[in-house]
Amino acid sequence: MSIFGRKSETTTTAAPGATAVNPDLAALTGDYTIDPAHSTIGFVARHAMVTNVKGKFTDFTGSLHLDGSDPARSTATLDVRMESIDTGSADRDGHLKSADFFKTEEFPAMTFRSTAAEALGGDDYRITGELSLLGVTKPLTVDLEFNGAAKDPFGNERVGFEGKAEILRSEWGLTWNAALETGGVLVSDKIKLTFDISAIRAA
Repeated sequence: MSIFGRKSETTTTAAPGATAVNPDLAALTGDYTIDPAHSTIGFVARHAMVTNVKGKFTDFTGSLHLDGSDPARSTATLDVRMESIDTGSADRDGHLKSADFFKTEEFPAMTFRSTAAEALGGDDYRITGELSLLGVTKPLTVDLEFNGAAKDPFGNERVGFEGKAEILRSEWGLTWNAALETGGVLVSDKIKLTFDISAIRAA
Protein backbone atom coordinates (compact mmCIF):
# COMPACT_ATOMS: atom_id res chain seq x y z
CA MET A 1 0.00 0.00 0.00
CA SER A 2 2.41 2.64 -1.01
CA ILE A 3 -0.14 5.32 -0.31
CA PHE A 4 2.72 7.33 1.07
CA GLY A 5 4.63 8.17 -2.10
CA ARG A 6 6.53 6.67 -4.99
CA LYS A 7 9.86 5.06 -4.30
CA SER A 8 12.76 7.20 -5.51
CA GLU A 9 16.31 6.22 -6.32
CA THR A 10 17.56 7.17 -2.85
CA THR A 11 16.13 5.61 0.29
CA THR A 12 17.15 5.68 3.92
CA THR A 13 19.12 2.79 5.37
CA ALA A 14 16.89 0.52 7.41
CA ALA A 15 17.82 -1.68 10.30
CA PRO A 16 18.04 -5.40 9.57
CA GLY A 17 14.56 -6.82 9.13
CA ALA A 18 12.94 -3.38 8.70
CA THR A 19 11.52 -1.84 5.53
CA ALA A 20 13.37 1.21 4.20
CA VAL A 21 11.29 4.38 4.06
CA ASN A 22 11.77 6.99 1.36
CA PRO A 23 12.57 10.35 3.02
CA ASP A 24 10.33 12.11 0.45
CA LEU A 25 7.33 10.30 1.93
CA ALA A 26 7.34 12.58 4.95
CA ALA A 27 5.93 15.33 2.72
CA LEU A 28 2.70 13.33 2.35
CA THR A 29 2.08 13.08 6.09
CA GLY A 30 -1.32 14.47 7.01
CA ASP A 31 -5.07 13.93 7.07
CA TYR A 32 -7.04 13.14 3.91
CA THR A 33 -10.71 12.79 2.99
CA ILE A 34 -11.76 10.17 0.45
CA ASP A 35 -13.31 11.77 -2.65
CA PRO A 36 -16.33 9.60 -3.53
CA ALA A 37 -16.71 11.25 -6.96
CA HIS A 38 -13.35 9.79 -7.99
CA SER A 39 -13.29 6.61 -5.92
CA THR A 40 -14.93 3.19 -6.20
CA ILE A 41 -15.79 0.65 -3.50
CA GLY A 42 -16.61 -2.54 -5.37
CA PHE A 43 -17.09 -6.27 -5.02
CA VAL A 44 -17.16 -9.40 -7.16
CA ALA A 45 -19.22 -12.56 -6.50
CA ARG A 46 -19.31 -15.83 -8.41
CA HIS A 47 -22.79 -16.48 -9.84
CA ALA A 48 -24.17 -19.93 -10.73
CA MET A 49 -20.62 -21.33 -10.61
CA VAL A 50 -19.91 -19.98 -14.12
CA THR A 51 -19.53 -16.20 -14.14
CA ASN A 52 -18.65 -13.18 -12.02
CA VAL A 53 -21.13 -10.48 -11.05
CA LYS A 54 -19.61 -7.11 -10.18
CA GLY A 55 -21.17 -4.44 -8.01
CA LYS A 56 -20.31 -1.27 -6.14
CA PHE A 57 -21.53 1.11 -3.47
CA THR A 58 -22.20 4.67 -4.60
CA ASP A 59 -22.65 6.40 -1.21
CA PHE A 60 -19.71 6.30 1.20
CA THR A 61 -17.40 8.49 3.24
CA GLY A 62 -13.93 7.86 4.53
CA SER A 63 -10.74 9.37 5.87
CA LEU A 64 -7.05 8.60 6.00
CA HIS A 65 -4.22 9.68 8.23
CA LEU A 66 -0.95 9.08 6.42
CA ASP A 67 2.38 9.04 8.24
CA GLY A 68 5.10 9.08 5.61
CA SER A 69 7.94 8.76 8.12
CA ASP A 70 6.37 5.81 9.93
CA PRO A 71 3.72 4.08 7.77
CA ALA A 72 2.74 1.83 10.69
CA ARG A 73 1.16 4.90 12.34
CA SER A 74 -1.20 5.47 9.40
CA THR A 75 -4.93 4.88 9.82
CA ALA A 76 -8.08 4.57 7.67
CA THR A 77 -11.84 4.68 8.19
CA LEU A 78 -14.70 3.92 5.80
CA ASP A 79 -18.49 4.19 6.17
CA VAL A 80 -20.71 2.73 3.43
CA ARG A 81 -24.48 3.22 3.01
CA MET A 82 -25.79 -0.22 2.09
CA GLU A 83 -28.85 1.19 0.28
CA SER A 84 -26.45 2.51 -2.36
CA ILE A 85 -25.57 -0.96 -3.66
CA ASP A 86 -25.51 -1.07 -7.47
CA THR A 87 -25.00 -4.23 -9.53
CA GLY A 88 -26.62 -2.92 -12.70
CA SER A 89 -29.88 -4.80 -12.05
CA ALA A 90 -32.71 -3.20 -10.04
CA ASP A 91 -34.22 -6.60 -9.22
CA ARG A 92 -30.94 -8.00 -7.99
CA ASP A 93 -30.20 -4.85 -5.99
CA GLY A 94 -33.61 -5.14 -4.34
CA HIS A 95 -32.92 -8.74 -3.38
CA LEU A 96 -29.54 -7.79 -1.93
CA LYS A 97 -31.16 -5.09 0.21
CA SER A 98 -33.77 -7.54 1.53
CA ALA A 99 -33.79 -9.79 4.60
CA ASP A 100 -32.10 -12.53 2.54
CA PHE A 101 -28.90 -10.51 2.41
CA PHE A 102 -28.04 -7.07 3.81
CA LYS A 103 -31.27 -6.19 5.68
CA THR A 104 -30.59 -2.54 4.90
CA GLU A 105 -33.52 -1.18 6.92
CA GLU A 106 -32.14 -2.80 10.07
CA PHE A 107 -28.44 -2.45 9.24
CA PRO A 108 -28.05 0.66 7.05
CA ALA A 109 -24.25 0.91 7.19
CA MET A 110 -21.09 -1.11 6.75
CA THR A 111 -17.96 0.26 8.44
CA PHE A 112 -14.22 -0.36 8.43
CA ARG A 113 -11.81 0.90 11.09
CA SER A 114 -8.11 0.17 10.72
CA THR A 115 -6.09 -1.26 13.59
CA ALA A 116 -2.65 -1.67 11.97
CA ALA A 117 -0.69 -0.71 8.85
CA GLU A 118 2.43 -2.36 7.45
CA ALA A 119 4.91 -1.35 4.74
CA LEU A 120 5.69 -4.35 2.53
CA GLY A 121 8.31 -2.65 0.39
CA GLY A 122 8.16 -0.65 -2.82
CA ASP A 123 4.64 0.62 -3.46
CA ASP A 124 2.94 -2.17 -1.52
CA TYR A 125 1.37 -1.96 1.92
CA ARG A 126 -1.08 -3.92 4.03
CA ILE A 127 -3.75 -2.48 6.28
CA THR A 128 -5.62 -4.52 8.85
CA GLY A 129 -8.81 -3.51 10.61
CA GLU A 130 -12.32 -4.43 11.65
CA LEU A 131 -15.19 -4.74 9.17
CA SER A 132 -18.66 -4.37 10.71
CA LEU A 133 -21.67 -5.64 8.76
CA LEU A 134 -25.08 -6.95 9.88
CA GLY A 135 -24.08 -6.34 13.48
CA VAL A 136 -21.04 -8.62 13.16
CA THR A 137 -17.46 -7.34 13.44
CA LYS A 138 -14.61 -9.41 12.01
CA PRO A 139 -10.99 -8.66 11.07
CA LEU A 140 -10.23 -7.69 7.48
CA THR A 141 -6.85 -7.36 5.77
CA VAL A 142 -6.51 -5.20 2.65
CA ASP A 143 -3.48 -5.22 0.35
CA LEU A 144 -2.90 -1.80 -1.19
CA GLU A 145 -0.75 -0.32 -3.94
CA PHE A 146 0.10 3.35 -4.25
CA ASN A 147 -0.99 4.99 -7.52
CA GLY A 148 0.59 8.41 -7.09
CA ALA A 149 0.36 11.83 -5.47
CA ALA A 150 -0.36 15.10 -7.29
CA LYS A 151 -1.97 18.53 -7.06
CA ASP A 152 -5.07 18.79 -9.24
CA PRO A 153 -6.07 21.90 -11.28
CA PHE A 154 -8.20 23.13 -8.34
CA GLY A 155 -5.27 23.14 -5.93
CA ASN A 156 -6.23 19.92 -4.12
CA GLU A 157 -3.36 17.71 -2.99
CA ARG A 158 -4.38 14.13 -3.81
CA VAL A 159 -3.11 10.65 -3.15
CA GLY A 160 -4.43 7.59 -4.94
CA PHE A 161 -4.26 3.88 -4.28
CA GLU A 162 -6.01 0.67 -5.16
CA GLY A 163 -6.61 -2.32 -2.97
CA LYS A 164 -8.11 -5.76 -2.78
CA ALA A 165 -9.30 -8.21 -0.17
CA GLU A 166 -11.28 -11.44 0.06
CA ILE A 167 -13.90 -12.43 2.59
CA LEU A 168 -16.24 -15.34 3.24
CA ARG A 169 -19.65 -13.66 3.45
CA SER A 170 -20.96 -16.42 5.71
CA GLU A 171 -18.67 -15.14 8.48
CA TRP A 172 -20.83 -11.99 8.61
CA GLY A 173 -24.09 -13.95 8.57
CA LEU A 174 -24.72 -13.69 4.81
CA THR A 175 -25.74 -17.29 4.27
CA TRP A 176 -28.65 -17.16 1.80
CA ASN A 177 -28.16 -19.41 -1.21
CA ALA A 178 -29.89 -21.72 -3.66
CA ALA A 179 -28.74 -25.13 -4.87
CA LEU A 180 -28.20 -25.71 -8.60
CA GLU A 181 -29.55 -28.79 -10.36
CA THR A 182 -26.12 -29.39 -11.85
CA GLY A 183 -24.42 -29.14 -8.47
CA GLY A 184 -22.99 -26.23 -6.58
CA VAL A 185 -24.78 -23.09 -5.42
CA LEU A 186 -26.10 -19.88 -6.94
CA VAL A 187 -23.89 -17.41 -5.06
CA SER A 188 -20.30 -17.98 -3.95
CA ASP A 189 -19.35 -17.68 -0.29
CA LYS A 190 -16.06 -16.05 -1.27
CA ILE A 191 -16.44 -12.37 -2.16
CA LYS A 192 -13.66 -10.24 -3.64
CA LEU A 193 -13.55 -6.62 -2.46
CA THR A 194 -11.94 -3.90 -4.58
CA PHE A 195 -10.94 -0.36 -3.68
CA ASP A 196 -9.92 2.43 -6.06
CA ILE A 197 -9.37 5.50 -3.93
CA SER A 198 -8.58 9.17 -4.51
CA ALA A 199 -8.21 11.18 -1.30
CA ILE A 200 -7.78 14.93 -0.79
CA ARG A 201 -5.49 16.40 1.82
CA ALA A 202 -7.15 18.52 4.48
CA ALA A 203 -6.33 22.23 4.31
